[in-house]
Amino acid sequence: MNNLMTRQRWSSALAALAASAWALPALAVNDLPGGPAVNQIDLHPPASKMAAEIITLHNGMMIVCTAIFIVVFGVMFYSIFKHRKSKGHQAAHFHESVAVEIAWTVVPFLIVVGMGVAATKTVVAQKDTSNSDLTIKATGYQWKWGYDYIKGEGEGIGFLSTLDVAQREMSNSGRPQGDDYLLKVDNPLVVPVNKKVRVITTANDVIHAWMVPALGVKQDAIPGFVRDIWFRADQTGDFYGQCAELCGKEHAFMPIHVKVLSEGDYSQWVAAKLKEIAAKADDPSKVWALADLEARGEKVYNANCAVCHKADGSGAPPTIKALDGSPVVNDADKSKQLHIVLDGTAKGMPSWKQLSDTDIAAVVTFTKNHWGNKTGQLVQPADVVAARK
Repeated sequence: MNNLMTRQRWSSALAALAASAWALPALAVNDLPGGPAVNQIDLHPPASKMAAEIITLHNGMMIVCTAIFIVVFGVMFYSIFKHRKSKGHQAAHFHESVAVEIAWTVVPFLIVVGMGVAATKTVVAQKDTSNSDLTIKATGYQWKWGYDYIKGEGEGIGFLSTLDVAQREMSNSGRPQGDDYLLKVDNPLVVPVNKKVRVITTANDVIHAWMVPALGVKQDAIPGFVRDIWFRADQTGDFYGQCAELCGKEHAFMPIHVKVLSEGDYSQWVAAKLKEIAAKADDPSKVWALADLEARGEKVYNANCAVCHKADGSGAPPTIKALDGSPVVNDADKSKQLHIVLDGTAKGMPSWKQLSDTDIAAVVTFTKNHWGNKTGQLVQPADVVAARK
């Protein structure tokens, strides 16, 4: 009787679950130009000559493999069917057929050599980063990308590219929206069309991988090593990728967005970006007022910290600690929080050394005087300079 009642309860629960799943509204998702498509089974449409060559190579290899499969298994199944014992065929007895051994050695060898020759041209071309028009260093962090323009038009520009805060909030709430879900960033990598762009990859912590399928590029970013790859986009638009190396618990929140502009628009973007950088070039010896630091710190927090710690400072315990009411944040010794921000922690907090002294001072001051934290403490850029030593 008890078993029957248990089975009935399980049946009711499963029926209720199925009914609730059936009642969920279908997500309206469309193809994302330059990114994934709905029900996509093929490679991304190419936006560069190299990507087109990779697709051609891939399709050619698939044709060869399919032909081999058909021939080998066709002969095997034909032989099994036509020479089965039920039809009176007797097993043949032979040993060391020189012709057969030569055939099954030479034919696969020729096939492998042919496939190797076809692949070598594309693989070698992928590694030819010479004569580039623009060189950009892409540094992987847990969990964002840092871009530094080190040669060509735009030299001197540098910024971080982080998942848009609204995207992370959608993920936390379990309500994904938009065709660019988990692919939208705050600062995309901007490059000109029809220019050879060399991308130097490295990492600050663990192994990452910089990959944009539509442009035909994928390169590991390894701490302590410098590797490179290149692409030349032949059309303007937005192209998306993701870190392609499992790099920790936030791996899914490390998208790549490449925005390809016309040469004229790119030059305008460079001019505006350089002007913006010049405006932000602060004197680390400047003494700031509390209100000014808090205002700037709020912007820095929303652009970099809110992705993990949330806009209300609540975090995501136990892995991401709350800043609201945090003992470290409220500690009278401000150097404790400064060293965590600068050096990170072994439990997942990344280092933020790449931020300017003023931005670090501002964001620490903001957290110490926001939400329920009312310490009245002020961190100056000079304090950050001292903490870096």
